[in-house]
Amino acid sequence: MFDGKMKAVTFSYDDGVTQDKRLIRIFDKYGLKCTFNINSKRLNEAKLLNVEDHTVAHVKPRPDEIAEIYKNHELAAHTLTHPALKTRSRSEIIKEVDQDRENIAALCGYDVVGFAYPGGDRCWNEEVLEVVRRDTGVKYGRTTTSTHSFDIPSDLYRLNPTVHHTEWDKMEELAREFVELKPDTPKLFYIWGHAYEFDVSDELWDRFDRFCEFISGRDDIFYGTNTQCLKELFD
Repeated sequence: MFDGKMKAVTFSYDDGVTQDKRLIRIFDKYGLKCTFNINSKRLNEAKLLNVEDHTVAHVKPRPDEIAEIYKNHELAAHTLTHPALKTRSRSEIIKEVDQDRENIAALCGYDVVGFAYPGGDRCWNEEVLEVVRRDTGVKYGRTTTSTHSFDIPSDLYRLNPTVHHTEWDKMEELAREFVELKPDTPKLFYIWGHAYEFDVSDELWDRFDRFCEFISGRDDIFYGTNTQCLKELFD
C-alpha cells in the first residue's frame, strides 16, 4: 500500500502559521513529509495566543509566500475563516471548504483534496461530515480525536489521527512501538498539531527534533504526505 511497504508515517499541522517554517526545516532535515491545513482568507493576519500560560505568536504568511514555504510538502483545506462548521448552513459549509480548496490550489498550483475540520471535534457534527463527504471536492477529513492506534481508517471523512504531539510521552512510546512493529497488514502512524504550540519553550522544539530523528530513516517505513499515504483509499 505504501510504495511496497507495510508501514507509513505522516504528519498534519493546522492553521498555516510562520512557525511552520521552523517545523519544515526539521521535517526536511530528516526526510519527513507533512500536510499543512490553512485558512486562505486569514492569510497575513497576526495575533497573540495564550498556550499553557505562555504568550505565543499566531502570525500567518502572506499569500505570495505560500508556494515557496510549503513547496516540499502538501497543502490542504481548513476552511476559509476557521468557523465552527456545525453553526453554519449547508451552503456556508460548502463555500468555506471548497472556496478554501480553490484558493489554496491557485497559490500552490495543484489540486487540493485534503481537509482538517477546524476548531476541534466540538465544532463539527455528523451533519457537517456528510456535507463534506457528499457536496465538496474533499477526499478526506481529519478530526482531532487521538486513537493511539496504527490501524488504517475505515472512513476517510472521519480520519482520526494516532496522536497529538503534545501527548509527548504517549507519542514517543508509540514511536518505539511502531519502529519495532512487523505488521502483515498496512499500518499508519499519524501525528498532528499546531506549530505555534512548540513556542512554549525551545525544549519542545528540541524534543520534537529528537522525535523526528528517531522515527526517520527506516528502510521499512514510507514517509509521505496525507494524500500520498491515503490515495489508494480514495474513491
